[in-house]
Parts: sequence; C-alpha cells; structure tokens
Amino acid sequence: MTKVEFRMTDDDLDLSEVTQKTLGMIKQWLKNENIHQTAVQEEMLNSHVSAMVGRAKSGEKLPEVDPALFTELSAKSLQLAKKTVALFNNLPIEEAYLLAVHYDVALANGRN
Repeated sequence: MTKVEFRMTDDDLDLSEVTQKTLGMIKQWLKNENIHQTAVQEEMLNSHVSAMVGRAKSGEKLPEVDPALFTELSAKSLQLAKKTVALFNNLPIEEAYLLAVHYDVALANGRN
C-alpha cells in the first residue's frame, strides 16, 4: 500500500479536497475496525478534521497538552489518531491526542 502524505503548504493543496479525502480514509478505517459513530459524533469528527487540515495548511500550532491527560484513552483510539495525523507532514502529536478523544467516544458506542 502506498503511503499517503498531504503536504498542505509545500504542494498548496485545497483544504476542502484534503478534508474530504481524509474523512473518507477515516470512515474506511472505522468500518474496518467495526467502530460506529452517531450522527453527532460524525459531525464533531468532521469539524475536528476540517480544523486539523486547516492547521496543517496555515502552520498554526495547538497549545502544548499534557499527555497524562489522555492516559485513559484506548490504545486503539490513539493508534487511529496517530495514523490520521501521520497523513500530514507537519502536525504535532498534540493533534493525535485531541483526535483520539473522538475515536474513543465512538469506540465506547460499541461497548454499551
């Protein structure tokens, strides 16, 4: 499988196009993991990914976060979040921690 990497600023990529491609990959990953989202969770994820793609383009950084705040997130959530952030060549680990929260909530749906 070819590694996908969006180089937002270097290649002057379109925000909307990259957001939709990223969300398409995420939906497939969630399907493969049998993770289901509610409509609200999907909208929240869409919003977060859109903002994340925007930060990859603008170079805006998130404030530093304490990784200890995210120790209760599942390993699967963190793995999916890191996989998502790795699609971009310039996003910090803080993006993965925050994104993992969205995945973890969706995973909790399956445990209820």
